[in-house]
Amino acid sequence: MTKHLPNGVKQDSPATMPPTPTYPHPMRVLSVLSLKGGVGKTSVTLGLASAAHASGLRTLVIDLDPQANSTVVLDPQRVQFTSNDVLADGRSGIMEQAIVRSGWGDNISLVASERALEHRAVPEGDGNVRLRVTMQGLEGYDLILIDTPPALGELTRNALTASDQGLVVTEPSLFALQGAQQALDAMSIIRDTNLRLQVAGIVVNRVRPTSSEHRYRMAELALAYGDMLWQPPLPDRAVLQQAAGACTPVHAWRTQAGREVARIFDTYLELVLAAQVEPKPLRPVS
Repeated sequence: MTKHLPNGVKQDSPATMPPTPTYPHPMRVLSVLSLKGGVGKTSVTLGLASAAHASGLRTLVIDLDPQANSTVVLDPQRVQFTSNDVLADGRSGIMEQAIVRSGWGDNISLVASERALEHRAVPEGDGNVRLRVTMQGLEGYDLILIDTPPALGELTRNALTASDQGLVVTEPSLFALQGAQQALDAMSIIRDTNLRLQVAGIVVNRVRPTSSEHRYRMAELALAYGDMLWQPPLPDRAVLQQAAGACTPVHAWRTQAGREVARIFDTYLELVLAAQVEPKPLRPVS
């Protein structure tokens, strides 16, 4: 049964934490998206959260994927309300009531997901702005990361409408080019209502440089998207799954592979924070 959040009831909300951002730039909201499951979208979301954690940035992860993998890895102690409850309620600013501390530390907070969120994948009467309305008034964060479902449906469109940037995750496979283009097309459509939305870039995950197929697909992607591809690509390393299985940031995984992947995510975080976010308004949905 869907729970409706009461006014004035807060659980581990930002009001209990220092409100001053630690990074001297405006808070930015980044959606991480992919066309299909299995490409490591959640791994990229958590890798960015890990880099932000290591940098001391106040970060909120909003888990909009009904699989709730980010929620599991971020390991919150107690969850009363989820992103499903937030979207069901829909009131302005209500998301603050659902924020909990993650198990990673005080500077990483979470709006948890649950399987019932699948029911929110159908169009609502208020279009794609429902998530953005619930986020109004959030402050005290340097970065908000939204982990979207592995599809370009209603939940992903809500995430993009609430975001400053969209990051596409793909892999060096036969369908990489088509999937990346469809994700970019979706962002182009959302930009009709969210003028702030920018393409952050494309992350190619699980790359094996010794594979001739992967080298061919990487060259294909580079030809099509050029500087839009974030460098270096993420190599195929088990450390991401190992860190997730232990519910720890990859930056805490002190192996050679862990340090390699951590450095890549540090580079990615710098790209997110260096982007110029223009204060353009959200157009009303007619």
